[in-house]
Amino acid sequence: MNQTLKSYLWISIGSLLVAIGISFFLIPANLATGGITGLAMIINALFPQISIGNALIVLNILLFIIGFLTIGKAFGGKTIYASFLLTGIIYIFDTFFPLASPLVTDLIVNLIVGVLISGIGLGVVFNQNASTGGTDIIAKVLNKFFNIEIGKSLLIADFVVVSLAAFSFGIELAIYAFLGIFFNGLIIDSVIEGFNLKISVSINSVKSEEIQTYIVNHLDRGATIYTARGAYSKSNREIVNSVMNKKEFVKLKNHVKTIDPNAFIMVSSVREVLGEGFYSH
Repeated sequence: MNQTLKSYLWISIGSLLVAIGISFFLIPANLATGGITGLAMIINALFPQISIGNALIVLNILLFIIGFLTIGKAFGGKTIYASFLLTGIIYIFDTFFPLASPLVTDLIVNLIVGVLISGIGLGVVFNQNASTGGTDIIAKVLNKFFNIEIGKSLLIADFVVVSLAAFSFGIELAIYAFLGIFFNGLIIDSVIEGFNLKISVSINSVKSEEIQTYIVNHLDRGATIYTARGAYSKSNREIVNSVMNKKEFVKLKNHVKTIDPNAFIMVSSVREVLGEGFYSH
């Protein structure tokens, strides 16, 4: 599958998950956990004749106009696609599958399930170097004109939305929303870390040459070779070190077991890898 098409497919899946979490758990429970969706919920509460879907469409258009005017062409097609896809899905859910009351009566359950599903979806979207727009645009504007860090700017934007929610839905729901913002951040970071997790492997084997050849020719990965001296044997031996994904490591491990059952293998997880063959900033 074409890499670009695959990326947009993942963005679509992520946007759908975000919409499900918001539409079926957070919105019916009046849990405005920040973001442009929370702002749309507040507008809907103040002006019931304006649906959440319509409010999202108008807010997204306004924010993108502000973004283009103040920041310029800093918004990629993926962000525009994700933003309006999410808005469209929520509009469809809001129009054709409206919920008069939450699926479950327990606010904590609605908060946990809603934030979990939408947080996973946002993590998937962010992992494709995209965002769902909304308060991300506000954060970038604050960053440009007031030199406030992006993370803090996003927190400020969400804090303002949740504070407004306190006046619309009451202080209790606002407190739940604050918790939602916190847990949402943790979930997003965990999802992104899971996608980007790599394996660092060091192999001490008498079949060093064969292992190097397998890594380079069959896994299409690089390797670094060290010469180490054993404390017990007092002999020198080559250590093969390489970084790869989990599927590649399973293949390598099975190969090494086949050619040298006595090979000494050390494995560790790597949260992020930058450079040739991996992501670059």
